[in-house]
Amino acid sequence: MVVDTHPSTHPPLPPTTEDDRLSWLRLLRSSRVGIATFYRMMAQHGSAQAALAALPDMARAAGINTYSPCPISLAEQELAKGRALGAQLLCLGDAGYPAQLLDLADPPPCLWILGNRAALARPLIAIVGSRMASSLGLRMARALAADLAAEGYVIVSGLARGVDAAAHHASQSSGTIAVMAGGADVIYPIENSELSETLLQNGLRLSEQPLGLSPTARHFPLRNRLISGLARAVIVVEAAAKSGSLITARNALDQGREVLAVPGHPFDARASGCNMLLRDGATLVRSAHDVIEAIGTAGENPRAALPQPRPTRPIPSATPPSPPRSKQEIQDLHRAILDRLGPSPLAEDQLLRDIASPAQRVMPVLTDLELQGRIERQPGGFIALLS
Repeated sequence: MVVDTHPSTHPPLPPTTEDDRLSWLRLLRSSRVGIATFYRMMAQHGSAQAALAALPDMARAAGINTYSPCPISLAEQELAKGRALGAQLLCLGDAGYPAQLLDLADPPPCLWILGNRAALARPLIAIVGSRMASSLGLRMARALAADLAAEGYVIVSGLARGVDAAAHHASQSSGTIAVMAGGADVIYPIENSELSETLLQNGLRLSEQPLGLSPTARHFPLRNRLISGLARAVIVVEAAAKSGSLITARNALDQGREVLAVPGHPFDARASGCNMLLRDGATLVRSAHDVIEAIGTAGENPRAALPQPRPTRPIPSATPPSPPRSKQEIQDLHRAILDRLGPSPLAEDQLLRDIASPAQRVMPVLTDLELQGRIERQPGGFIALLS
């Protein structure tokens, strides 16, 4: 497949019919089609239907002769399951799609929403932290969530045990949003089942994953970028030096969000990540007053106090560049890319510099390698070699 990689100022038009929505879902759920490939194919082919029709030929060109897109029946089953649950599928460009997520380099093309969608229209603050939080950490999370909810904020978190659950509990009467690593209908951990139901009255559960999907380790970093992407700011309460909460904080910085942290004792490993964030310039939080002082009240312009994220669009234009001119050149690019990549993610722009080849020649080859299952595209424009 040959596409340009210069960003376009226009996202794809949202699906307007049930057939369109079915095609979007089929393309997104097709094997080895990640978010970047979804947008590139939409840009090149103009519609999800046309992109689906082109997928088998693309796969054959990449050396895969038995490729089939996601069957219509599977996508229909997912849509039917959503209707049975009372869930809503939001596609990028729909009126209810969270506008904050357009700041991401890779906004989800489709989201499942279960609960009270009105919560998405209010100012959001994320509270994240340790699953094994101390009693003081849990008290802090509850106090921050309750006080910020009283100020008009909706609290966003990941429905994990520990800090996440404490923040959801304390703010559910005024509205809270749980971003799920698996399907919006799959509760993990199971101990939060009751909470996951009661929060739906004023809040919601949200996921980009298929309904019914049980989360695995690779889904949690994807979930974390949505937590920070939705929020005006991210507060970290007790986080170890290597933790998912710090991934969320790094995502927040990349997305132009404010990062705040609760300090902890230097000897407490559960607070080491927070102390590192504070050392590196995060705003110190002792109470909700510190948060309000840093970012303003919910009644103010929700972006006024934030550094503005760099303008990005995931949608490439459809102007075709010059492709690699020979099979040998394509094979050489394959080899150069695979030699440079490893299991640790590498930024796409760094890869382009390392192999000294223009983006318009490399991007189609990356799509081939993704379809072959040899590389994985990750949030934020990173690529890793699959073993």
